[in-house]
Order: sequence, then C-alpha cells, then structure tokens
Amino acid sequence: MRLPIYVRSLTDAERRRLEAGLRSPDAFVLRRCQILLASGRGERPPRIAQTVGCDDQTVREVIRHFEQAGLEPCLTRQSTRPHHPKTKLDARAAEKLRALLHQSPRTFGKPTSVWTLELAAEVSFAQGISAERVSGETIRLALKRLDLSWQRAKHWITSPDPGYARKKVLATG
Repeated sequence: MRLPIYVRSLTDAERRRLEAGLRSPDAFVLRRCQILLASGRGERPPRIAQTVGCDDQTVREVIRHFEQAGLEPCLTRQSTRPHHPKTKLDARAAEKLRALLHQSPRTFGKPTSVWTLELAAEVSFAQGISAERVSGETIRLALKRLDLSWQRAKHWITSPDPGYARKKVLATG
C-alpha cells in the first residue's frame, strides 16, 4: 500500500491563486486547482481522484509536480511529447538506409527508378534495415539526422541508360 501524499502547507498567496483558478475557463487549470486545494485540506489521492474524476496516479503526479516546480508551472499545460523520443532507425540503420538509397529501386524488384519515402520504408523493412514497417516520415527523419534532405536523396537516382552520365552533363551543365 502506498503512503498518502499531500501538498506542503499552502501560503496565503498560493491559496488565493488556487481559489481564483476554480473560476478558470480552462479545464486543465480548474482540475489542477481542485486537486491541490483538496490535498491542502488533507484529502487522500484516491478520494480526490474520485471527486475530480481522474486517476489517483494523476493526483499524485500533480502533487509531485507542485512540490518540485511550484504553483505557476504546475498550472501551466506542458507539452505531452516525450523529451527523448525513441527512434525506430538508429545510426547504423540510417547509414544502411543511405547506402540503400544510392541504389536503384529496380535492384530490389520495384517497377520504378524513383525513390519515394514510402518505397524506401517498404524496401528497408524487406531488407531488414528496420525491424518493423516504418512510415515515410520515419525515413525522412532518419535522413535528416544524417544531415541529408529528401531533395538531396532524389539526386542520387541513376539510370540504367549507358549514356546517362553524358546526358546528365548536357542537361545540368
């Protein structure tokens, strides 16, 4: 069984700010104020959670955030994005992807000579570069970590035409 967790004694200024927050049009601020005031009255997290309509772990997290960061950061909605998102293609896989894109899709039995992000994702999965089928956006981000833009990747395309190099020089100068 977890020990009950409560907020520290609230100052008069904090209590006034929390009571003013009860009239906030923002549901996030309202709920946080309700949780902190109830904890300040000595209510336990499961009871607060039942009253407010959330999980008791949410109540504990709000109380801990208040204790660590203070009142205003606790009442401000933060990003829910992970601080360190896990990448599906690590550095080694990204290098293999770079090598893959230097080849023609026709090498892998595809009916086109032009790479698309989705096609690169499909072939990278088939070749075992990625453990699971990833999205084109994942491929784009892996290329970005290599300091390559997708536009740059398209220029890697070569033609099976024997006169390709000569024609390319004539077309591009």
